Amino acid sequence: MNQTKQDIKKSYAYFNKLVTFCLITGILIVSGFIIYLVIQPEPPYQTFTILNEDQKMENYPTNATRGEPIYFYVGVGNYLERDLSFRVKILKGNSSTILNETGSYNANWTFTTPNTTIYNNAEWISPQLNISFYAIGERILIAELYEIKPIGYKFLDILWLRINVTN
Repeated sequence: MNQTKQDIKKSYAYFNKLVTFCLITGILIVSGFIIYLVIQPEPPYQTFTILNEDQKMENYPTNATRGEPIYFYVGVGNYLERDLSFRVKILKGNSSTILNETGSYNANWTFTTPNTTIYNNAEWISPQLNISFYAIGERILIAELYEIKPIGYKFLDILWLRINVTN
């Protein structure tokens, strides 16, 4: 009987040490993740937006009448930890236009915003822009953001709005 009580006490002591070790290890791991998240800086990025005619990201036009202008703005935010020189290309597309992460294909160039440079942590909104569609059916308003480099342009981002054009 004494041997059994002694075995239980040893087992209990061993269990206590195991639980203590697991708790301390868990606290160290969680602390490490918290420190990493606090110390790790946010990676640099830029933002690119299409805004409606009220300069808001809501209630975009989805229907238009042929020849009727659609008013909008484009915006760029620079959080790249350096100055950003860019231009925005506006294009028109249709059902044969291909849109992907490298740009648009089978779209028609309409106009380009002037070359612009903004400082780090700055935002830019274009003057009011407009575009009209003259063909009936599903059409696409496309905005492509390009960084101006010493040896040309680098594609950064693409946005689009699908618009149903009626007579």
